[in-house]
Amino acid sequence: MELFLAVLLLLAIIGLSNIINHFIPFIPVPLIQIGLGVSLAALPLGIQIQMEPELFFVLFIAPLLFNDGKNVSRAALWKFRKQILMLALGLVFLTVITIGYFIYWIIPAIPLPAAFALAAILSPTDVVAVSAISSRVNMPKDIMHLLEGEGLMNDASGLVAFNFAVAATVTGAFSLTEASLSFLAIAIGGFIGGAIVAFIIIRFRVFIRRLGIEDVTIHMVIQILTPFVIFLLIEHFHLSGILAVVAAGIVHSIGQDHKQRPTGNLEIVSKNTWSVILYILNGLVFVVLGLQIPRVLSQIFKDPLFNNLEVTMYILLITSALLLLRFVWISITWWSSWKLKLNKFTKPSLREIGITTLSGVRGAVTLAGAFSIPFVLANGDPFPERPLIIFIAAGIILVTLAGASIFLPIIAKPNVVGVENNKEEMEKTAYNRSQEAAIWAIREVMNENNREAALSVISTYNHRINQARYKGNEQDSHRLKKEETEIRLKALEAESQYITYLIKEKRIEREIAYLALEYIRRMEIAVTNQMRYRGMVIWTLFKRSMLRTTQIFNPNKQELRKKRRIKQKKLIQLKIEMAEAAIKVLKGGIVPTNKHISYLVIGEYNKLITGIKLVKNTKGTKVFSRLKRELQDKAFQVERDEVQNLYEKGNITIDVARKLRTQINIREAYWMEENSLPYIERHRFS
Repeated sequence: MELFLAVLLLLAIIGLSNIINHFIPFIPVPLIQIGLGVSLAALPLGIQIQMEPELFFVLFIAPLLFNDGKNVSRAALWKFRKQILMLALGLVFLTVITIGYFIYWIIPAIPLPAAFALAAILSPTDVVAVSAISSRVNMPKDIMHLLEGEGLMNDASGLVAFNFAVAATVTGAFSLTEASLSFLAIAIGGFIGGAIVAFIIIRFRVFIRRLGIEDVTIHMVIQILTPFVIFLLIEHFHLSGILAVVAAGIVHSIGQDHKQRPTGNLEIVSKNTWSVILYILNGLVFVVLGLQIPRVLSQIFKDPLFNNLEVTMYILLITSALLLLRFVWISITWWSSWKLKLNKFTKPSLREIGITTLSGVRGAVTLAGAFSIPFVLANGDPFPERPLIIFIAAGIILVTLAGASIFLPIIAKPNVVGVENNKEEMEKTAYNRSQEAAIWAIREVMNENNREAALSVISTYNHRINQARYKGNEQDSHRLKKEETEIRLKALEAESQYITYLIKEKRIEREIAYLALEYIRRMEIAVTNQMRYRGMVIWTLFKRSMLRTTQIFNPNKQELRKKRRIKQKKLIQLKIEMAEAAIKVLKGGIVPTNKHISYLVIGEYNKLITGIKLVKNTKGTKVFSRLKRELQDKAFQVERDEVQNLYEKGNITIDVARKLRTQINIREAYWMEENSLPYIERHRFS
């Protein structure tokens, strides 16, 4: 029961960390989760989760790397293969040797083999943490692909080097030739083994599908078990389980591109299931890491043999050495490769080298490896300075995470779309993006059942975007109004041509045709001269009122009313056909420069068609109102999500975010008030 409650508490902390991140997006989620883990460990709740490295690797690292292997760009891996290998192999082994000697020099109490072990476990970078930080940073795509490839490969090379260094410390024996050959066998064997087992699993899934077993649950269970089975199986043969799951992920990705691709339903379930699994595992990794830190700190700070200031200086010195070595290695290899035209990168800049250097964040693999150091040597003596090694590893994780969080946004510069110092322009851009996000969200869920309601909501948003564009400078406003006038006149011309066609084909009564053409002329005046149109409307209303007054005394008024209703029905049906003709012409003339205005006018025509149909169908009105309410609720939420996303990425300030949220809340309140009235009453005068 205690374990169950502890798991529930950890899951609650993961959810809380993301809520906190919404309010302070400049602090990456991993740092928040580590902080919450530290806070949880400090509380007197008796929650203690021991770091078991073998279980940690199979439970967390295997599925995370399997997923990364599935989603990583294979084209990018191949394109940057040389750079990735130079980082994942060359830099790792250079780190082991250089930093190992550096650690031995500043901390003579740590034997050289143990110093190599610490350097080896500090060599792998954490791509999960980098991804979390880069979400709010304008990270160049090429650099992100490079970091992803490095993160996939250097875990294996770092852990293999670590295991050899630990073995040398424990046994006192080490052979460079034997270690090199063993490394090649372990790495290549693990990669090939993982690819073979993954291929067998894929073929098994295809086989059971051909037998008619399309149960989504069975296939999902196989998918979830795949990384665990492959990792344990390959590790059983003393090969690299980490490279095996990476290879398995890549093979599964290739399989999805070919005939082994899952059915649509399975693909949706798989995507959603894996998103939940990865969300939980990523969070647990850093929360568990935070839980370990107080225990690590207490061992050092309470030990009288260690000077607290001195061990803190060790962390800062080793971190500085790691970053300096990474900077020098990247600079030399990048520049030399560019000079020799050995890679496809452009000329390297100091900014790009700095981003790649700071992105070398250490994470969960480093701490798990440190905890896997044995307590005793082969002769029964305690492993030299084990608590200090774990303390240094944990400290460097925190320093690199904090350093990247602070300095990466400064070097990379948030993608603020060129409006850093213009709050008004920033607000306008964010407003348009939130409106467009709502439109795309409605289009994604639009189907035959909710099509009319969706088009009505989209029309409202297009109208709002168009109004926002008119608020620009006078020249742009005049140009946009001119474009809108031309498009509206084009639509009215299409309506007029449709009436002419009906007259020519003798498919319309002369009186109905006259009324339709008169309606088109009134609309043309409304588009080109609004003052004249208002006068015409007033005059038309006056004539109608006088006509109805005279009809009161007409003895044939019942028959006249009947004829008028028949005429109105025919005219209403004709208006639907005219609107459809206008929509057809406008759709054929859409180009990138006029698409927003075209969609606005098309939306108005669709709204007119929908309104006419609903007035004739009471039951349809209720269904339409329900569907529109559901879609509008979704659109409001998408607006809020987009505003939050822009704020988290640094595209807008907190003041702009609050103002936009307030505007959304006000519009939502007005919309709810308006839609509490019957449909016909709302649209009586529209």
